[in-house]
Amino acid sequence: MKARTSSHRSTGGLMHITKQLAIFLENRPGTLARVCDALAEAGINIYAISTSDTVDHTVIRMVVSDYRKALHVFEERGTLVVEDDVLLVEGPNQPGSLARIAHALADAGVNIEYAYCATAPNQKKGLLVLRVNDAQKALKALNLLSASRPRRKGTAAA
Repeated sequence: MKARTSSHRSTGGLMHITKQLAIFLENRPGTLARVCDALAEAGINIYAISTSDTVDHTVIRMVVSDYRKALHVFEERGTLVVEDDVLLVEGPNQPGSLARIAHALADAGVNIEYAYCATAPNQKKGLLVLRVNDAQKALKALNLLSASRPRRKGTAAA
């Protein structure tokens, strides 16, 4: 991913800081379709997406394959877009995974401002996007969590 600023492989999966785009648009039918069309035409893949709405507008948050190119696509259309650092965490799809992450961040004094994720029920791993108040501190805390996680017999640390 071109937006990577710091990356670590853990026993649970890949964790790194990347860029998220927040696009502010009118809340009307077809808005998301037009956003996706513009990205597809530019050859940009969407890795993660979340929307939130109010009565008259929507905020589309996304992590994409080339955030700089996506910024250009939206800016040339006159769309308000803001970039932020977020943490991408690939982890096991099992009960308690998010709780362990949330506790590790809380113990480190890191606030989770918002999060979104999705995982198919039959998948072993999922992808979590976290917007936190200190991405570097969060990455360090999660790496410590990963290093302290007991490994199954016969597995090596990554």
